[in-house]
Formats: sequence, structure tokens, C-alpha cells
Amino acid sequence: MKIRDLWTEAMAGMLARPVRTALTTLGTVLGITTLVITLGVAATAGNQIVGRFDELTATSVTVEVQENEGSPLVGWDAVDQVTRLRGVESAAAVSEARESANLSVRSNKLVDPARAGAQTLTVIASTPGLPAAVKGRMLQGRYFDAGHLKRADQVVVLGEQAAAMLGITRVDRAPAVFIEGRAYTVIGILGAFRREKGFGGAVMLPPTIGRRYGLRDVTRVLINTSLGAVDLIAGQAATALSPGNEGMLQVISPPSPTRARDGVQDDVNGLFLILGLVSLVVGAVGIANVTLVTVMERVAEIGLRRSLGAARRHIAAQFLLESTLTGLTGGVIGASLGMVAVVAVSAAKQWTPVLDVRLALAAPAAGALVGLLAGLYPALRAARMEPVDALR
Repeated sequence: MKIRDLWTEAMAGMLARPVRTALTTLGTVLGITTLVITLGVAATAGNQIVGRFDELTATSVTVEVQENEGSPLVGWDAVDQVTRLRGVESAAAVSEARESANLSVRSNKLVDPARAGAQTLTVIASTPGLPAAVKGRMLQGRYFDAGHLKRADQVVVLGEQAAAMLGITRVDRAPAVFIEGRAYTVIGILGAFRREKGFGGAVMLPPTIGRRYGLRDVTRVLINTSLGAVDLIAGQAATALSPGNEGMLQVISPPSPTRARDGVQDDVNGLFLILGLVSLVVGAVGIANVTLVTVMERVAEIGLRRSLGAARRHIAAQFLLESTLTGLTGGVIGASLGMVAVVAVSAAKQWTPVLDVRLALAAPAAGALVGLLAGLYPALRAARMEPVDALR
């Protein structure tokens, strides 16, 4: 046969029984869909589950301090009280103000057309423990310490992006920057942030000179804890920072292990519920296809029963019962094999098998329901047959 004739015959064969062809095609479609869903949803759920476990490894606690018209809620020395708590690895107090968010900063007073002029940068004040609190690293020089604060030295530390914008790459020659016209010596460049990466474009001042730019009160406290101590520190930090004013401090901490565990369980249950429902649809299409083929093969039997007095409802009830029994049998066998598979996999992986008795009892009923729904169209088609047409 020529390819064109072969194509014509194949199309004619498919279109001769459109419903049967559609059901067969639907089975293939659902099979491929199940494969794609299995791979895609498994990858998506796996990423979600990994993200939830990453939450367990988070050890960062942030305390937001509200503005107070009277005395400040948190003093600059209150960080020392937090670092004494068992489980705290590092902590730092930070002051950020609206008026210091966009200040003019220059690296020199000369106008050089080949280099950038004044930059608009954020200026913040912090305690000496900021590098450890933001999990950063000193790329050049050092961070200011308690001695700088006590002497009120005119020094600053630049974030790595701020230093690049100002053209400062070395601090061994004590370069200066001018903030709103005031000169400060750059003693270090802080970078490689793993927390609060926004500080990379900031200029960091000691609290003793930050007051000039509205940086008087502590607005945030950054705390790093050891693994497993987040919940404990989150409950104690506010009291340690400002006894009696705990309600005015907002503590932000990672989710508790219980929430993460429940989230993982919900993700896994949702994943396999989707896969199970898709598998049930594939099974329903298979039952419908087989029942329809059975109806086509038993046309003579249907015509004979109709001619002997059987009503349409009798024919429909017969095929509905057959498909329901098929689904019920599949549900019983499937539930049994599923439980055996769970026990076998658990034994191979040395896991503790968890079997839901309610699911095992509901599986046969679900199979019968699927069979009943799958047999509706074939049963209705069999009931609509006229005795004369069937016998012909």
C-alpha cells in the first residue's frame, strides 16, 4: 500500500468508532500525564520539602524596636545582655533612620571628571559585633571596636558595594570619605554577607558619631543562635533587651520544628494524593474502555434479552453491576497489594511501616465507585440498543 492509502485506512479505522477511539486515546493521554505529573510534582514537592528543612537550620532572630517618645526602649549596651543568654553566638544593635537613608558621600573633595563624584548612600550606626551578626567578612582592614566608641573616633566602615561606588579598594593608607561635608577615616571594608545583604551598600558608623545623622536609638537587634536554640532565644530576647517593655518589641524568628514537620507531612500527603487520584482516573478509563468493548461484543446477547422482554433498565443494571464488581475486585486486590508493598519497602529500608486501617477499608469502596462511574456510558449505550438492530 502507498503511504497515502495506508494513512487513509488508518484514519477511517479510527473514525469508524469515535467513542472507543477517544477512550483508548484518553487512556494514553492520562498515562503520559501521570508520568509528567509524577516527575514534575515530585521535583516540585522535593524542592518544597528541602526548603522546609532549610528553615530548621536557620538560626537568625531579629528584634524590631518601635519608636518611643520618651527614653529609648533598647539601649546600645543592651546587646551585652543578649550575648549572655545560653545559645546566642553573636548579636549586634543597629540604628537606621529615614533622614540617614540618602546622604551625600564623597571619597574626596576634588572634582575629578574621570571618577564618580558624590554618591547617595545609606548611613547606619551599629555596635562592634555587626560583622558576626550579619555573617560577613572583613575584606579590608578591621571593624571599629569598643576603643573607637569610647574615644569617639571619626571612623567608618564601608560595605563592599559602597566602597566600589566610591572607588576605595584599600584602607592601608587611611583613605577618607566625606559625609555631608564631614571627613571620616575608612578603617575597613565589610563584605561577603550571608545575612542582611542590603548592608553592602551602606556606610557604617559607631553609635557615638551616628547621632549627628539622626541615628540615636536602636531600631533593630540582629541575633545569631546555635542550632536548635532559636525558639528559646526568641522567647527570651525581648525580656533581656528591655525588661518590662517586651510587648513593644517585635521578635522575628524562623518557624518552629513542629510547624516545619507538619508542613513536610502536608507536602508529602498532597503529592501522593494527586498521584493516587490520577491513577484512579486512569483505572476508570480502562474499565470504561473494556466495558464498552464488552458491550460491542455482546450485541447479540443484548438483542436476545431485549426481545425476550428485558427492559432498558435491566440491561443498564447488568452492565453497571459488572463494572462495579470489576472496580470492587480491583479495590480489594489493590488495597492488599498496596499494604504488602508498604511493608516490603519499609522492611527493605528499615523503616517503621505506618498503615492507615481506614484507607484499607475505604479502598474497595473507592474502587467500586470508580467502576460504577466508569460503566455509566457503556451501560447507557447498551440500554439504548433496539432489539431489531441488535439481532440484525
